[in-house]
Amino acid sequence: MITDLHLDVRGPGLRAGLTHALREAVRMGRLAPGTLLPPSRSLAADLGVSRNTVADSYAELVAEGWLTARQGSGTRVARRAEPNPATAHPAARPKPARQRPAFGLQPGSPDLAGFPRRAWLTAARLALTAAPNDAFGYGDALGQMRLRTALADYLARARGVYAVPERIVVCSGFHHGLALMAQALRTRLVRAVAVESYGLDLHRELLTGAGLRTAPLHVDEHGARVGDLARLRGVGAVLLTPAHQHPTGGTLHPDRRTAAVDWACSTGGLIMEDDYDGEFRYDRPPVGALQGLAPERVVYFGSVSKSLAPGVRLGWMVLPEELVPEVVAAKGHGDYMCSALGQLTLAEFITSGSYDRHVRSMRLRYRRRRDELVSALARRAPAVRVTGLAAGLLAVLELPRGTESSVVRAASREGLAVTGIAAFRYEPAGSAPELPGRDALVVNYAAPPDSAWACALDTLCRVMP
Repeated sequence: MITDLHLDVRGPGLRAGLTHALREAVRMGRLAPGTLLPPSRSLAADLGVSRNTVADSYAELVAEGWLTARQGSGTRVARRAEPNPATAHPAARPKPARQRPAFGLQPGSPDLAGFPRRAWLTAARLALTAAPNDAFGYGDALGQMRLRTALADYLARARGVYAVPERIVVCSGFHHGLALMAQALRTRLVRAVAVESYGLDLHRELLTGAGLRTAPLHVDEHGARVGDLARLRGVGAVLLTPAHQHPTGGTLHPDRRTAAVDWACSTGGLIMEDDYDGEFRYDRPPVGALQGLAPERVVYFGSVSKSLAPGVRLGWMVLPEELVPEVVAAKGHGDYMCSALGQLTLAEFITSGSYDRHVRSMRLRYRRRRDELVSALARRAPAVRVTGLAAGLLAVLELPRGTESSVVRAASREGLAVTGIAAFRYEPAGSAPELPGRDALVVNYAAPPDSAWACALDTLCRVMP
């Protein structure tokens, strides 16, 4: 392949200027070793100089060792020995990279090897073939109508959500949706948001970064203690994971679901419901979304980050009617729209039944993993109690008091990345301390591919106290 060249030819003479420009292009790495240069006739025509000028410049650079020329193979950039960075710049010697763990059981990701590539490709082809031309324009900030229609049907039958396409906003995941809601809450002059005392610091930081104060709601075996909402001053919204508390794994008790809705209806507050893995349940009947109890007081968030893969970058919000214009206005100031092709592909994936089939398949795979985890720990670490197992992708391994940090370090030495529950605990200065404290690991049994699962499980059992 012949390379097109952009050269800044300067200097008192054309040949000297051309020679200097070529030399600098090679020296600065803009022309990689082995690059085929244009024939002298072509380059002369491009630059408006004589062919002899180019030929002479090539010859000079060949003599200097910058270029090579062989009969029949043209003129190329010479392959030169690179300086040894350890000797050329001893003061800037890079630090050795930290060794990555061989296995990871950290929360946050499903089994990425399980992504349904073939079915997704089929859906993408069908969506692309059927898409009208205007689907590839800037479109509606709410999202593609075909996807919002598919989501309204799916969420109603699978999660008990009251949803119509006009109240669904497509976003690039929960983080994006929460950022939009934070802006909308600030517009409404909300000063503080209650958050569960166990959760992701990333979400709390997003809220505080938008100028909202966060207040913790303690979590016990029945979920967040929503009865404390009435005592939290200035709180106008609450962020909950009612179907499967993250990361403790409990379900919000029916009485507390009712109490949360009563609080929102009586105060005009908003409940933000993160239904991050609601499709995966094993030993219990499905727990419907809280949104179905009060569609005008609950903002429902969902995504494909756990059911498919976070890299798909698609999620959704089901909004109270009065909030739609405010969230759309917030979206218009940033990420106005998600990929049209991705949205159309997901719509086809849902309506064709492929999404349901994939969720059922992964549900069986994750349940098998969960059962293997429980069985292995019962044999090899019987003192460790496992909780949070009825749904989702996580298990909580309750440890003896004071051992959490040492177990995390021991796992790291064995090449296994695990996360202690302390990483999720939220106790801001001045708040009432959690009662009681706990030492535990939050284990994501879904994350490793099948090829790594047995080794990861064996390593985990070895480091248990």
